[in-house]
Amino acid sequence: MVGFMLGSKDPSANLSRRLHEHKPRSALRRTARSCSPRPVPVRSHLDFPTALSPIRISFTVMPVPSISPRNALPARYAGPSAPTPPLSRRCRAGRGDPCRAAELTELCDRPDPAMSDYRISVEELNDLLANGSGCYSLPSAHSNEVVPRIHVGNAFIAKNIMKLQRLGITHVLNAAEGKSFMHVNTNAEFYEGTGITYHGIKANDTQEFNLSRYFEEAADFIEKALSQKDGQVFVHCREGYSRSPTLVIAYLMLRQNMDVKSALVTVRQKREIGPNDGFLRQLCQLNEQLVKEGKVKP
Repeated sequence: MVGFMLGSKDPSANLSRRLHEHKPRSALRRTARSCSPRPVPVRSHLDFPTALSPIRISFTVMPVPSISPRNALPARYAGPSAPTPPLSRRCRAGRGDPCRAAELTELCDRPDPAMSDYRISVEELNDLLANGSGCYSLPSAHSNEVVPRIHVGNAFIAKNIMKLQRLGITHVLNAAEGKSFMHVNTNAEFYEGTGITYHGIKANDTQEFNLSRYFEEAADFIEKALSQKDGQVFVHCREGYSRSPTLVIAYLMLRQNMDVKSALVTVRQKREIGPNDGFLRQLCQLNEQLVKEGKVKP
């Protein structure tokens, strides 16, 4: 707040002329809180000589109030917010699924110190599926022999009796039995008279579906097929991409004592696969169970 006063040596001009009206203190807006005492104004003046008479300008200087660091910002401001975690990528070629941020990084369970050495995350398995490239591919063939006498394939082969017989298939495990377009509508009657033994599992390719409840059932069927001298089993779903390879991986873990990483890599080396995150999580949980039971080495 600055006030200006004009004066001269002429007695008739001794009356002060106010150029600006002072604003009341209540009109001032404080920009920050301060714990310091009210500032004391300092009065001063300047003389400017002119040709007629000197002019004196009087003014009042108000010191700038001190601002403590605590009160420099509004009280509700508590510092910068925590950084937003980067979004994870989960884009598979040809599937058209949206990128899911939280699912890729979701762990099977929160690890405890005693078990952290062998806990496997869904993200680790996805890295193995993508071969380090970050990209996922659809199967390049209708059927692949992923391990000796175990074939993984799609509905095209499953419904072609001649091709199955040409491959020497004696058993068919349908991991997508059903009548919808996401399933394969076959049953035991479909293979009647062909010499092929059939077993169906009505599974959905969704993350919420509990496929793990069929792990033992599927493993028993595959093991029984391979126990025959010339037995060969064809494990399929609609595309041979998610449900059927998951069951084969579970078989390798349950009957061949493989850990989840080794079993997944074994199948992935022979065929492009991409079990959904829900199935991968269930495989992680199976791996944890087998390690606890001493059936798989951590």
